[in-house]
Amino acid sequence: MNHYNENVKTGDKGAWLSIIAYIFLAVIKLFIASVGNSEGLRADGLNNFTDIITSVAVLVGLKIARKPADSIHRYGHYRAESIASLFAAFVMVFIGLQVIFTASQSLYTSDYEQPGMLTAWVAIFAAFIMLGVFSYNLKLSKKVGSSALYAAAMDNRSDAFVSIGVFIGIIGAQFGLFWLDPIVAILVGFIICKTAWDIFKDSTETLTDGFDHEKLDEMKEEIRTFENVQEVNDIKGRIHGNQELLDITILVEPTLNVTDSHAITEHIEDYLYQKYGINHALIHIEPYDINKN
Repeated sequence: MNHYNENVKTGDKGAWLSIIAYIFLAVIKLFIASVGNSEGLRADGLNNFTDIITSVAVLVGLKIARKPADSIHRYGHYRAESIASLFAAFVMVFIGLQVIFTASQSLYTSDYEQPGMLTAWVAIFAAFIMLGVFSYNLKLSKKVGSSALYAAAMDNRSDAFVSIGVFIGIIGAQFGLFWLDPIVAILVGFIICKTAWDIFKDSTETLTDGFDHEKLDEMKEEIRTFENVQEVNDIKGRIHGNQELLDITILVEPTLNVTDSHAITEHIEDYLYQKYGINHALIHIEPYDINKN
């Protein structure tokens, strides 16, 4: 448990880095977009505004997740990470639809101007910053095993690609393709919505106790090979934050005493931890009946 809390504290660094970067970039983009008349950069700035909310949600989720178990939350507060990601997804899709609507209006009425070159340089500068933030957060999320921080890292990467797209759109507008800038803004809106959908899908899968069935099948076959394990009757998995919880029912010879049966469960627990990093496995032992099996 302490190890988990230390990981979450380390994960805070990634969330704070994202918040600082997004505040800085959102302010610059929205200001330069208004001066340089770029719909694409404006959409990118609003995208970064949603990212500030997302990163704050991740930070709050990480802080709640490290609260110790209490009389109501006997399994701890690990799922606060997933709830934070879910909240961020709803905010992102709202802003994404707003960006699409605004840019579509501009495109439909042909109300667009040639953006200034300064907006292009701001966009490519932002892309390089976000690629750096993405690289840091991706490594950190894998190190601490945080689903919320991984979602934030994926958002960082999509933001970098968005800024590169905005740069291309603005450069195209310099050659008379004025419609390219609002088109890029619409694409940015769709990217925001797609990222929101991916985060929403992952979060809801976790909150509804979804688990990789192929991984469960693999573990079931491996446990079946353990000495004195006659059969693996059932295996279930669920995820709490970055913690994988397993419920396993194994069948053993009915003549085994309690000490030997307990030794089997310890052997399985050690194996699951060493190979899969799972330290929460509840193993139930039942007698093996050859007549039924």
